[in-house]
Amino acid sequence: MSKNIAVLLSGCGVFDGSEIHETVASLIALSKAGASVQCLAPNKKQHHVINHLTGEEMTEHRNVLVEAARIARGAILDIKEAKVEDFDALFIPGGFGAAKNLSSFAFEGSSGSIDPSVRSLIQSFHQAGKPIGAVCIAPALLALALQKGSLTIGSDQGTAEALEQLGATHQVCPVTEALIDHENKLVTAPAYMEDAKIHEVAEGIEKAVLAVLELCS
Repeated sequence: MSKNIAVLLSGCGVFDGSEIHETVASLIALSKAGASVQCLAPNKKQHHVINHLTGEEMTEHRNVLVEAARIARGAILDIKEAKVEDFDALFIPGGFGAAKNLSSFAFEGSSGSIDPSVRSLIQSFHQAGKPIGAVCIAPALLALALQKGSLTIGSDQGTAEALEQLGATHQVCPVTEALIDHENKLVTAPAYMEDAKIHEVAEGIEKAVLAVLELCS
């Protein structure tokens, strides 16, 4: 039977939203594995908008849900409309949006906060015993929401220390692999937290997706 997976997005674009390569790799891997997908995002203003050509902050304002709809081809739900009982698992691609729009981790590290709706979603999936996958910087959301679990963001020492200060245990993991915490049903992979080629990022994400789907059984 096909698994129904919620994919949580944080905008559109690496510097102020969901990382597009990681999101597309996640969606392709889920599709290849026969899963059904429903994208979600909070209906809120982005922290800021970054010019992806120059790296400079822009003066305009954008909405996380509206921007995430670009990647989802319009098929997206406000996170507040999502019901955990409708899904078998949650998957969260990376990108700075996870650390800027879904939380303040990019600015405050282990002292940061997490969007209440995102915290509730993650905690609800965990309490229901349903697996959660997160890649790149998105494992920081799991640490902020759950304050436990074995996670990876690759090999960046500073970020790893911040996760451990939140109560998680960090493990170094190659970009082409995924880390599985069977006890807590958490799957994480480094993706672009490492300086890697796109096919290497996609390989690790596919392993994370397959592990999440396996944990659904």
